[in-house]
Amino acid sequence: MIDLPPIGMGCAGIGNLYRRVDDAVATDTVAAALDAGIGYFDVAPHYGFGLAESRLGAALAAHDPDARALVSTKVGRLLEPTGSTDHERHGFVDAPPLEPVFDYTRDAVLRSYSASRTRLRRDRIDVLFAHDLGEETHGDDAARHLAAFLDGGYPALRELRDAGDIGAIGIGVNEVAVCHQLLDSADLDLILLAGRYTLLEQDGAVALIERCERAGTRLVIGGPYNSGILVEGSAQARHFNYAPPPALVVARVAALEQACRAFDVPLAAAALQFPLRHAVVGSVIPGLVGRDQVEATLRYARWPIPDALWDRLTADAPSSDAFAA
Repeated sequence: MIDLPPIGMGCAGIGNLYRRVDDAVATDTVAAALDAGIGYFDVAPHYGFGLAESRLGAALAAHDPDARALVSTKVGRLLEPTGSTDHERHGFVDAPPLEPVFDYTRDAVLRSYSASRTRLRRDRIDVLFAHDLGEETHGDDAARHLAAFLDGGYPALRELRDAGDIGAIGIGVNEVAVCHQLLDSADLDLILLAGRYTLLEQDGAVALIERCERAGTRLVIGGPYNSGILVEGSAQARHFNYAPPPALVVARVAALEQACRAFDVPLAAAALQFPLRHAVVGSVIPGLVGRDQVEATLRYARWPIPDALWDRLTADAPSSDAFAA
């Protein structure tokens, strides 16, 4: 089993998620992460339609020439040329003229893997995740895509792992139900679960965590700030699960802030450390852009949090279902 560090870096931001980032800022972010001891980077072809992978590959080539850093990327989308000139597409700004097309078949997985290796400038990729399976993403097409993955893409991942071309395989998703579906049929080394096991949504993944413990599957937690609100705070809340936050969520964040304030602990520190309290969680990967965010993340990761605060933060936590209502 691959051994991931407790804190990694999510790379969607250096793919121009929501705002344009200069090449120099992207490179400096990766360099700062390496300097700070963050040696794991998660990326995907979808992030900026190849831009994040290319930037990460260039930065690692310059600042990690011995390829000591661990890299995970994803399969499930092929990048096809498009005539669109929209400034923002799928949340990414000023991205290359490519369109992500879902395809989980064997051929598509192998083509995606090969293209990612080229963009990342790496002979070997440490972890390969199947990206965004599930009904919340695919609706009526979910069963078809799942079958394509189990029949073709998943065997291809296993073969790559068994040949030593990749170190571990798994899925990278934003929903819990599909994790259970995959565990019914597949042997997964890792599950990257984004936004569903956080200080704000504490109960949504409990059954999955217990199942992963039994199966020997480790969890990587993405989106520890629920796409922003747990670092923005209630007064400046703009993003909850990639959309404006409902009033119930803002109120819950305010209550968490009040509890943290009583112990002189930043809310973001508690949010970052919360998933790592469970042994099945191998790594937490907040999205980072800029040296200041890297430095803040290291401060949050090291901030001492007393047991009494954890007791308050986890007592009477509302059901995650309430936030989805």
